[in-house]
Amino acid sequence: MTIENGSKPDNTRAKLDRRFSIAPMMEWTTSDYRVFARCITKNTLLYTEMVTTGALLQGNNPERFLKYDECEHPIALQLGGSDASALAKCAKMAEEFCYDEVNLNAGCPSDRVQNSLIGAILMSYPDKVIDAMKAMQDATSLPVTLKHRIGLDDQQEYSIVRDFIGTVAEKSATETFIVHARNAILQGLSPKENREIPPLKYDYVYQLKKDFPHLEILINGGIKTIEETQEHLRHVDGVMMGREAYNNPWVLSQVDQAVFGQPSLVSDRFEALARFIPYAERQLANGERLMHLTRHLLGIFQGLPGGKQFRRYLSENGHRSDATINVLLDAIELVKQQLDKSKG
Repeated sequence: MTIENGSKPDNTRAKLDRRFSIAPMMEWTTSDYRVFARCITKNTLLYTEMVTTGALLQGNNPERFLKYDECEHPIALQLGGSDASALAKCAKMAEEFCYDEVNLNAGCPSDRVQNSLIGAILMSYPDKVIDAMKAMQDATSLPVTLKHRIGLDDQQEYSIVRDFIGTVAEKSATETFIVHARNAILQGLSPKENREIPPLKYDYVYQLKKDFPHLEILINGGIKTIEETQEHLRHVDGVMMGREAYNNPWVLSQVDQAVFGQPSLVSDRFEALARFIPYAERQLANGERLMHLTRHLLGIFQGLPGGKQFRRYLSENGHRSDATINVLLDAIELVKQQLDKSKG
């Protein structure tokens, strides 16, 4: 695999295969993480962290939020915002940077963004969502998708999410809905608690596909294994995995074969890391610190002998300003030694 800085060489648009994707996660799904994920899986659709319209339009260097490595395709840009005009401008920027999809966040429960009408609070303003989706669709030829929850606070009725999707789909050209199968509690729970406490209602998402067979319905929330993924795919069009894909990235090694019917990209974890090292060396040469790269690798040996030593060594030595790629190489060697001992 060649990993180089740059954009997609041409602007042709094949239909995206969304059967499996990795959720946008603030401070986690950075470009460095996405490149590492791409060292393990070829076909998974990757999403950026949420980028607000203000960050792109009010700063003097939007490129720092939009740049990515060419190997990351297929890649979607997730936007946060509610102003239709601003979102349209940002969608156009996404096309200029050759993203494969633009996604609007209507699912983040953080109180930091609610006052700006960003995230899950938008579910209370379907007209704003419709205006935003239409404006983005008019501004770009990219597919424009929506990620949202099944309801807010104490809303328990299935009809809440059914009517929300039905209205948005009817009044805009939106065809793809990514449904986090939990409510968003806007007051009293942290974003972390909002990922764990509201009960999962996968049956609501399954029913959405039955009620809207012409729409593309993806499911998100609490999915941890490929076996679970395959079960969900019996009912919906695609699965979006979140924290598990970050904390246990080796789970991605099964995706290409199990979901997409293609050969696995790598045979073991060491091969995945070997593919990542040239990229890491280039980033270090460009002034990036090793810890910013290795923090995304800490879970790669989860459950294996040497995994704890790998994490500890990187945590203790990778933060130094003069840390080189040798720190990562030494950490990998510790795992190999532990594995040899366990076999002996």
